[in-house]
Amino acid sequence: MPDQADAAPRRAIRSFVLRAGRMGSGQQRALEDLGPRYVIAHRSAPLDFDEVFGRSAPRILEIGFGMGNATSEIASRHPEIDYLGVEVHAPGVGALLKRIGELGLENLRIIQHDAVEVLGDMIADDSLDGIHIFFPDPWHKKRHHKRRLIQPDFVRRLANKLKPGGYLHLATDWEDYAEQMLTVLSAEPRLVNTTRGYAPRPDYRPLTKFEQRGLRLGHAVRDLVFRKH
Repeated sequence: MPDQADAAPRRAIRSFVLRAGRMGSGQQRALEDLGPRYVIAHRSAPLDFDEVFGRSAPRILEIGFGMGNATSEIASRHPEIDYLGVEVHAPGVGALLKRIGELGLENLRIIQHDAVEVLGDMIADDSLDGIHIFFPDPWHKKRHHKRRLIQPDFVRRLANKLKPGGYLHLATDWEDYAEQMLTVLSAEPRLVNTTRGYAPRPDYRPLTKFEQRGLRLGHAVRDLVFRKH
């Protein structure tokens, strides 16, 4: 069981808003046909990754995978690694399940739930080889900055879940959010920046539609890669 200090609190402030997005017929069919096999229900007990994936392998958690295009591409390129994606929006879950079926991915599972609660309830400490958070909602209005996901307490929780030597990879196309991320990650004593400032985009991260949109708008995309020592 997670310790009391790491248990997920019931929060009044959330980093996401549930939107009533439309489920396409293909997404709905994938949810019905593939959901029982690839979607893991939220529960208040740590996952046994070897049991979930049926093998022992490096494990990467992705928080907020959107429609899952980058997630499925990364998992397809790296069949030797197991990936667990967390997303609250049903159309994104359906879309990623559809991709899992099309690509025949056996190294990817999904949890449709609040990532903060998933971390506290379902992920054991020192169990992850990496964590990906690509283009989280920037909540760009200053009065909404408190809703941003990357805050000191959350980063502390992420560090708890990483194995020694595990990495945390963030990406954003909002300059002020990137600055906040860099400040918050640099202040976590168990994390060390792998470079000075922002990192070059690692080869494993494909260009996403959000990145392409940001580049068209003249927003530089910034990657941050920190390791737990």
